[in-house]
Amino acid sequence: MTPADVSAALTHHGYLPDDGLATAVFLAVELRRPLLLEGEAGVGKTELAKVLSAWTGGELIRLQCYEGIDAAQAVYDWDYARQLLHLRAAEATGETVGRSSDAVEADLYQERFLIKRALLRAIAHGDGPPPVLLIDEVDRADDEFEAYLLEVLSDFQITVPELGVFRASAAPLVVLTSNRTRDVHDALKRRCLYHWVEHPGFEREVAIVRLRVPGCTEALAREVAAAVEAMRDLNLYKPPGVAETIDWAAALGKLGVSTLDEHSVATTLGTVLKYREDHHRVEQHGLAALIQQAAERSR
Repeated sequence: MTPADVSAALTHHGYLPDDGLATAVFLAVELRRPLLLEGEAGVGKTELAKVLSAWTGGELIRLQCYEGIDAAQAVYDWDYARQLLHLRAAEATGETVGRSSDAVEADLYQERFLIKRALLRAIAHGDGPPPVLLIDEVDRADDEFEAYLLEVLSDFQITVPELGVFRASAAPLVVLTSNRTRDVHDALKRRCLYHWVEHPGFEREVAIVRLRVPGCTEALAREVAAAVEAMRDLNLYKPPGVAETIDWAAALGKLGVSTLDEHSVATTLGTVLKYREDHHRVEQHGLAALIQQAAERSR
């Protein structure tokens, strides 16, 4: 396998990478190293993990990070309701008679009562292709949780005190994403391959739209990509990403729009801009001016 093979496989599954990203994915697969993707929201970081899952056949296991996430949400927890029902059933049938409290307690901490969260599921995945573990928006998690990830990603093993150590028979393919709301610690970066995901260039964005919205004409795809490119230069609060470009092209296609005009842009702007302030900024710039820029760029 080569980076060109990776690029072809991802394209076949609807994701058009540049050479740098295809090479990063190739190395992550071959070296079985976690891949940390940083970049602005909407450039396709999360989508890459979904496409990797479709390509490799491994289950996509997603861990959405947030402030305050801990082991109970990310690694494992015990099903206390089932444990209580089991204990009551055992008492009702007399199974606990004559047994020590330690023996009764040991029955409650069996693997059938264990709730495997994303990290443990990825490590104890069993047979079949190794899963794709997506650790999404790791920059939103606390320092303590990031430190815990260091151990997991170094050894691909998790200790459950009541049951022992779970080890991955085959390491999962790990993709971490960050929107860089804060810097990820150097110790975590050292354990990962790294790639900064840029907004695509104009021609590649046109190709992405044509790939993801098959019914979109070449002319409309070029106008939409050009208009989005122009919006990104307007110092918006949330510049539109590739996902918004695709959504906009799909929405215009559903409305039967073949070329941009002021009415079609004004009525569909909510598919590409998600903040009122950004709408206002584009309106101040002028819809006619935006359409003119897009028409000139698309040619």
